[in-house]
Amino acid sequence: MTIHYVREGAGEPLVLIHGIGHHWRAWEPVIAPLAEHHDVIALDLPGFGRSPAPAVNLGMPTAVAALAEFFADLGLDRPHVAGNSLGGAIALELAAAGLARSATALSPAGFATPEQVRRALRVLRSLRFGAFTPAPVLRVFYRTAFGRRFSFGALVVDPTVLTPERALADTLALRGGRGFAAVARHGSRYAFAGDLGAVPVTVAWGERDRILLPVQARRAQEVLPNALFQELKGCGHVPMSDDPDAVARVVLATAARTGPASVLPDRPASG
Repeated sequence: MTIHYVREGAGEPLVLIHGIGHHWRAWEPVIAPLAEHHDVIALDLPGFGRSPAPAVNLGMPTAVAALAEFFADLGLDRPHVAGNSLGGAIALELAAAGLARSATALSPAGFATPEQVRRALRVLRSLRFGAFTPAPVLRVFYRTAFGRRFSFGALVVDPTVLTPERALADTLALRGGRGFAAVARHGSRYAFAGDLGAVPVTVAWGERDRILLPVQARRAQEVLPNALFQELKGCGHVPMSDDPDAVARVVLATAARTGPASVLPDRPASG
């Protein structure tokens, strides 16, 4: 399966995984500081961004298998991984499968009650419905602070930090996410139940997350007793936009809890 990605920096590989309906640019605010220490690979999940949808999507097993293949294709031997929302759950699953050296999960899916999941999906589906507004209308709307707050207030505490261009790109990615329906359907029944073993893991939750509510961190602590937990002050569901410096610190600190890799993989060009 072809997966689109961008790559920057040098050092131990660090793979960044976005949430449902998003694309690699979710991580754009933190790529530069992370790339000062790591070979950073930000990808589009199958069915999102510029990555084609899988012929058959079985939910989390499909995502983990696709990324295992992606790692093998790039010669990545247990890279560090960091993910947000759906991507956070995938990061934890990769760690549980022995495919990651460390995992940072930002407001990860997989720890909500059934009602909390239904609520989150209602909000996300409503956002996707709005994403089908004609692009010329959105382009004008996002030139206003009100337009960005109206459309992104559920995701980012201060949506005015998004440029009009970035807001439009994120909306078009949500509209074009061919994998959205299948991922949402499987996600409605998903719960994390893996064993992380000795892999260093940090779970960080935005204190003002309106999609996956911060109370879900309590359930995550029960399921992941050996993980480190951190509250991201002043952050919403996509903390990379709200406080990129804090997110970069969390990711770097998690990766630093492992020893240096003995051999770094060869680095192909971006795909």
